[in-house]
Amino acid sequence: MIRVGYPGRDGAHSAAACDRLFPEAELTALPSFSAVAEATAEGRIAFGVLPIESSLSGPVNETHDLLYESPLAIVGETVIPIRHCLVGPAEISLEEVRVVRSHPAALDQCRKLLATMPWATAIAAPTTADAAAQVAEHGDPSEAAIASERAASLYGLTVIAGDVGDHPEAYTRFVSVSTYTRLDRNGEVWRTAFSFVTDHQPGALHRAIEPFARLGIDLVQLVSRPIPQSPWRYRFDAVLEGHPLDAVVREALGELRARTRQVRVFGSYPAVGS
Repeated sequence: MIRVGYPGRDGAHSAAACDRLFPEAELTALPSFSAVAEATAEGRIAFGVLPIESSLSGPVNETHDLLYESPLAIVGETVIPIRHCLVGPAEISLEEVRVVRSHPAALDQCRKLLATMPWATAIAAPTTADAAAQVAEHGDPSEAAIASERAASLYGLTVIAGDVGDHPEAYTRFVSVSTYTRLDRNGEVWRTAFSFVTDHQPGALHRAIEPFARLGIDLVQLVSRPIPQSPWRYRFDAVLEGHPLDAVVREALGELRARTRQVRVFGSYPAVGS
């Protein structure tokens, strides 16, 4: 049986993503995103599962940076709906809540709720499940967590308020990562993730991505991230629709390499969702 790692505890959204990606696997909870990447790179687990994009708050920067800094490649993806609840040791009014714990992304997706509770302090946790576990361990009725109903049930908490997200429909894209790059190809729609660094010159980004437009390749994501140890220098992380073995994709990536300082491919995988 293959071993798959995810950040947090049982009840984390990443655990639900593992169930979708690897329904028969042995799951291993790890304390952080970096611990998942490290365990995968060292071969202690076959795959890691990490969130990479929220339909509300955009890219998950930590995952992007881990892919850039590690030898890992994306080999699969899944998209799951996210339903946030405010949970705690007891059913109390919002006016009695003094502390709200959750992952920063979840806190960001529940701004409207937090804006109605200016008396409460928001405290970041490694995952939403960790937030629920912390609240359960403390046992203080004035502490609450933004987490899933599954986490509330696992840690014996009560749902104080359901569907507290800013938008009724929220989704998170999760990726599975491993130490190899997939070269298989079938009739499905594929995506290829990559990163590139341009020169500091006017029009450098336009020149870099021009081949994708000319060759009719859809860039489904393009985000900028600071380059570690290089202050005020940035890279661009991108995802295109297609496979590196497609003639037009191969041509576009070849032109990209000729027009930039660095190109790194982070893997190809069947596309799921929009």
